[in-house]
Amino acid sequence: MHRVLLTDYAWPDLDIERAIMDEIGAELIVAGKGKNDRTTAELAELAKGCDAILFNWASVPKEVIAAAGDRLKICSRIGVGLDNVDMAYCTERGIPVTNVPDYCVIEVAEHALAQMLSLARKIAFYHWQTMQGEYDLHAGPTLRRIEGQTLGIVGYGAIGSKLAEKARGLGVKILAWSRSPKSAPGVEFVSLDELLSRSDYVSLHVPLTPETKHLIDARTLALMKPTAYLINTARGGVIDHAALASALASNSLAGAALDVQDPEPPDLSIPPYNDPRVLVAPHAAFVSVESLHALRTRSSRQVADMLTGKTPENVRNGL
Repeated sequence: MHRVLLTDYAWPDLDIERAIMDEIGAELIVAGKGKNDRTTAELAELAKGCDAILFNWASVPKEVIAAAGDRLKICSRIGVGLDNVDMAYCTERGIPVTNVPDYCVIEVAEHALAQMLSLARKIAFYHWQTMQGEYDLHAGPTLRRIEGQTLGIVGYGAIGSKLAEKARGLGVKILAWSRSPKSAPGVEFVSLDELLSRSDYVSLHVPLTPETKHLIDARTLALMKPTAYLINTARGGVIDHAALASALASNSLAGAALDVQDPEPPDLSIPPYNDPRVLVAPHAAFVSVESLHALRTRSSRQVADMLTGKTPENVRNGL
């Protein structure tokens, strides 16, 4: 019987995962629900003799991968980013690493657009004021029409391009920056510095890599207009949050909407998270009934495919 270690998960049950493992006669070994429920040593002990590792938010370092021994055939991320698995060691060992890169493209693009609209129309501010008993339209900051303003999209992959598609209906001008040359109707591709200096809203859609860590720092924040807003649905580490807090404190930026933080969860009592100009969500952009069903099914199916001699759909380390 195959043995599959599930390190953690973020939904109420495991019906989908168990059903797919049952199809191939695999035993699902559940380490825990939360990403920190088990130490690295405990995960390594559970990984011994496993044929596959399914992981969500938990870290899967070399020690856990090595503990599984020669039986380990695949590490499958229940998500998109692969910064919580030792990719280099997996590649060295010839172990495919998979993910589901497009399961929540629509959801994240919709969330980024919702954040932009909320920032522009001060929805959260007015709601908070009315909940405190203040029903006064003059209590809020100045509002500007969204149509005609400029949205800068940092990273023009599947999500960035979907956001551009949806945002065009609002009548905004769209700038984009991509690490590889691209073109798209109605989108002007510019350098990152130019995008930051010209945009009224900047939405981040790049993976977290050594090159993109703190891509938005004191230098790049200083390029933005003091009336501009920053939106992040990518990874928390793309922003230097201390630098963001400083920019807000000096009124060099009008506000921000952060769905992802570094670390998660952050200390909500400190800047920039306690700033009334900042919208904070608990890494929720990817969630919908439809996206979670696709995520769970496809990540588990890649394990089943690998263990039954088929090729998984998204091998990310070139094996």
